[in-house]
Amino acid sequence: MAILVTGGAGYIGSHAVQRLLRDGRDVLVVDNLMRGHQEAVRRLEPKAGSSARLAFARLDINSRPALEKLLRDHKVDSVLHFAALAAVGESVQDPLLYYHNNTAGMVSLLQACDAVGVTRMVFSSSCATYGQPPATHGPVGEDCPQNPISPYGATKLHGEHLLRDYMMGCNLAKKPFAYAALRYFNVAGSDRTGLIGEVHDPETHLIPVILQHALGKRPHVGIFGTDYPTPDGTCIRDYVHVEDLIDAHVKVLEALKPGDERHYNLGIGTGYSVRQIIDGVRRVTGKELKVVEQPRRPGDPPQLFNNPAKIQRELGWKAQVTSLDETIESAWRFMKNHPNGYAG
Repeated sequence: MAILVTGGAGYIGSHAVQRLLRDGRDVLVVDNLMRGHQEAVRRLEPKAGSSARLAFARLDINSRPALEKLLRDHKVDSVLHFAALAAVGESVQDPLLYYHNNTAGMVSLLQACDAVGVTRMVFSSSCATYGQPPATHGPVGEDCPQNPISPYGATKLHGEHLLRDYMMGCNLAKKPFAYAALRYFNVAGSDRTGLIGEVHDPETHLIPVILQHALGKRPHVGIFGTDYPTPDGTCIRDYVHVEDLIDAHVKVLEALKPGDERHYNLGIGTGYSVRQIIDGVRRVTGKELKVVEQPRRPGDPPQLFNNPAKIQRELGWKAQVTSLDETIESAWRFMKNHPNGYAG
């Protein structure tokens, strides 16, 4: 039986494929390559001596009949669902694109899974489903009210609702199914062998943006707001290393039993400010950085970081990479060797 990885040519999805192959699992990757990179998949292969197989199909998950055929042909029984557009600003500018890709795509995927009898799914959700928790809230647990403030966050919450409602139907029909929705905070870093990494166009994530400046590909680094009620006045976020994130997916997938409905936040449980990230890049790269202070952006909460107690308690998962410098070093290793992403 194979595991389907939707969006498996993307940043997080490709790291999931790499881990599954190392674990000796057969993997089917489906990606429309709208934002993914087929070269990331081409670089991945099972470890020596393994019988694990990797298949790739360039396909949009909204193409339900073709998707259903793939699931049957590859005998897929489990899904890691990463396929989604994930830029908050873009979702505000083009919400219909996000609802088509993220929400309608989930409907199509569930229909295909239902037709072939897939029994487990781990869904890539987001802390964006929480919206803007009160500044006094502190570390965000799974009990925090979900009130997204962007179309992107709304589409992720719709994905969770679709899974919940599909599960109700499975229970009534006595069909075995289980799912987990994993709400990420900020994902960072790259595979520590340097084989694959984070490549977006345009890049909007803070660490790679600063590293691009360190490479001379950006004129400066912008800080949006320096008067927040935080120790140094800049926003604080939780950064979990991508390999730790994928380790959580594997543990959750293995733990799912028929009838399970699980929800976990994924992060390290502490936050780093924008200035701390900039200082970390200075330490790791040895480069001088030009910083430009700019006005706040609307909708940025002063601090947002995770309370990882639930997944630690229930599954024993805990982030292994908690050093900011180690996370930055892994991202820098890939970017130095691939200044133009997978193009060179």
